[in-house]
Amino acid sequence: QVQLVESGGGLVQPGGSLRLSCAASGFIFSLYVMSWFRQAPGKERESVASVQNTISGANYADSVKGRFTISRDNAKNTVYLQMNSLKPDDTATYYCKAVHVYNRSTYWGQGTQVTVSA
Repeated sequence: QVQLVESGGGLVQPGGSLRLSCAASGFIFSLYVMSWFRQAPGKERESVASVQNTISGANYADSVKGRFTISRDNAKNTVYLQMNSLKPDDTATYYCKAVHVYNRSTYWGQGTQVTVSA
């Protein structure tokens, strides 16, 4: 049974930090590109960051470059998103996504809420 379980969301003040985690199970984690997406109320889901299965190589949305860092631990089947210098515009539900490097099989997590507010 495939599962992606996000955690680490919450309420934080502007300028603060959060670290999201996404624990994967039920598939070969090292064969999947892992990504974080987010969706704010009334807006489309957007890509935030992705990391290749080989660990080297990460991509970021322009809006989070220099503030967010994606990383993965293949031994723990977990991908992380370190979010620093958070802004109110970062408020959204954050989702973890896994895509197989060859056959493009795709899995999504259920999301974790991040709220940036004073």
